[in-house]
Amino acid sequence: MEQVQIRDESITLGQVLKLHGVADNGAMAKEMIAAGDVTVNGETDTRRGRRLGPGDVVAVDAAGVEFEVTTSR
Repeated sequence: MEQVQIRDESITLGQVLKLHGVADNGAMAKEMIAAGDVTVNGETDTRRGRRLGPGDVVAVDAAGVEFEVTTSR
């Protein structure tokens, strides 16, 4: 499984989609999340501002992408 490293203790769902590269910008991330294409730990989440931390698993069905959030510490 791919991993996305973050520097802080948490990151928002919209930010992590951009950091991973599955979303080119915030508007694209917002559309994917609102459409219900994004799951966090196996459950659909439509909150762009949801806080994610190490161990959370994000999947984007439309892009066929799944990754785990980790810290770089």
